[in-house]
Amino acid sequence: MVAATPLTVTTAVKQEFGFRVSDFRRFRSTAMLATIWGFSLAAIIPLLFVFYFVTSKGVGGLNWDFFTALPAPVGQEGGGMANAIWGSLMIVGMAACIGVPVGVLTGVFLSEFGEGKFAATLRFTVDLMTSVPSIILGLFIYTILVVPMNGFSAYAGAVALAVIMFPIVAKTTEEVLKLIPDHIREAGLALGIPRWKVIISIVLKGSVGPVATGVILAVARVMGETAPLLFTAFGNSFWSESPSQPTATLPVAIYQYAISPFKQWHEQAWAGALVLVMIVFFANLITRVIMRGSGVKRSR
Repeated sequence: MVAATPLTVTTAVKQEFGFRVSDFRRFRSTAMLATIWGFSLAAIIPLLFVFYFVTSKGVGGLNWDFFTALPAPVGQEGGGMANAIWGSLMIVGMAACIGVPVGVLTGVFLSEFGEGKFAATLRFTVDLMTSVPSIILGLFIYTILVVPMNGFSAYAGAVALAVIMFPIVAKTTEEVLKLIPDHIREAGLALGIPRWKVIISIVLKGSVGPVATGVILAVARVMGETAPLLFTAFGNSFWSESPSQPTATLPVAIYQYAISPFKQWHEQAWAGALVLVMIVFFANLITRVIMRGSGVKRSR
């Protein structure tokens, strides 16, 4: 009995089905590639609809006064959301200064020294904080900051958003650093480089792009948060002279305008939603362009 070889099997398949095996493989590869493109398009379509719907509703309310003027009193025409736009940028900026360093350092610790009971407890805490509703975190900050300070403030809002950002940044950093092969760390240690320097100069520096992506996701998440700010920053119809005072924010202003009975306020709410979406979009776009221009590539 003669054993079958790949050549005889291919010939037999060709004679039986009338096509080559390579044609079938090419067809299967094309079909799978088309499936991947189809699912990718299905994921992009909702985003395009959101952009189209928010743009169509909000572009009519955009004008120079919207970006430079304070909200108009009830019953008067005009006005804008200048204080809310500035308040959102200020609070999110302060939150990033608090939450990003703590989150990155926590992620580095869990990735590089993530053994033992303390690391397991910390990892469980980070996972648990990711799933806690933001309104609960807002109430928590209200209890420990707003009540003792006897007033709402931008500081309290920044801390609330920083608490929301922290687990996202920490988890992303941990998972990204775990993708760095161990032999890269071992090579640095073999050259006599201290471990802390290996982590900073080799491991973390080689993962700047993915870590920055995680930071952007965290910023995008908190940029549209409303519930925590209702209990912390609260809102203000005027310019806040100090971060220790109640401060207007874009999500809270959109919420207040959307539930009002005035048509003009509804138009400004849509305009505010469009500005909020554009801020997040351009923040993502600019960061990716900067990372690509600086030669930072995603770790493989």
